[in-house]
Amino acid sequence: MKFKIAILGSGNLAWHLAPSLENAGHTITEIYSRDIRNAEKLAERVYVAEVKDDLDFSESEAEIYILAVSDTAISELADQIILPEESILVHTSGSVPLNILGYSSAAYTGIFYPLQTFSKIRKVDFEEVPFLLESEDEPSLHKLKKLAKSLSPLQYVVKSKDRLALHVAAVFAGNFTNHMLLKAEEIMARQGLEFEMLKPLIIESISKSLEIGAKKAQTGPALREDLSTLDLHYNFLGYNEQLAEIYRMVSQDIMDSHL
Repeated sequence: MKFKIAILGSGNLAWHLAPSLENAGHTITEIYSRDIRNAEKLAERVYVAEVKDDLDFSESEAEIYILAVSDTAISELADQIILPEESILVHTSGSVPLNILGYSSAAYTGIFYPLQTFSKIRKVDFEEVPFLLESEDEPSLHKLKKLAKSLSPLQYVVKSKDRLALHVAAVFAGNFTNHMLLKAEEIMARQGLEFEMLKPLIIESISKSLEIGAKKAQTGPALREDLSTLDLHYNFLGYNEQLAEIYRMVSQDIMDSHL
C-alpha cells in the first residue's frame, strides 16, 4: 500500500523522514515550513514536491499529513491547517497526546512517532527504528501500520499515557546519558586529558547494560558504598557546585537503588 504524503516541518526528523518515505515507494506531495527556504532545502532531497509556507492544503492530493514539528508548534498548526475531506493528520511527538489534534479540520487523526534521536548530519537506518502508533479510527490505524511497516519491521500501538512514560524513559536513556558524556568530556578537557581514553569504558558499559540489564551491570564507588572515594570525587568537583551536586544525587540514587 503506497500513500501520498504531505510533510509539515523541515527539522531533523523531516530531513530524514521525507526521503525515506519516498525511497519506500510513497509520494511526497508537499513540504511546508514557516521559513520557505527550509522547505526548499528539504524539497531538494525528494523527487518532486510542492514547497509551501501556508497551511491551505484544501486542494492537496495527499492522504496523510505528517506534523514533524516541535511539540510547542503542533497545536497551533493543527488548528490552522485546512485539509481536504477524508484526510489523516498525525504528529510525531513522543509526549504530546493524540487529543491535541481533536480540533483540527482532519477527518481522522493519529500518532506516527519514531522512537529515535535525529540529527541532520548523521544518517539514520529506519529499519532499526521502532514506530509508536495510535489512532481512535481503526482504518486509519491500519494505514499507519502499513506506512510504518514500509520503513521498519518494528511497530507498536501505544496509547498516549503509555507513550508519555516511554518518552520520559527515553530522555533518561538517551538525552541524559548523552549529557553525562558531555560532562565527562568537559572534566577530561579541564585536565588536558584525551576523551579517547574513556571510549572503551563507555562502549563496554553500554553493551553490558543492554546484555545483562542495567541493574546487574552497575559498578563503581556508589554501588560499593565507598564513601571515601565518593567524598574525594565530590571535593574534586568543587570548582562547579552544580556538577558536584549532580554527582552527589546520582551516587545517592545508585546506593538507594541497590539496597
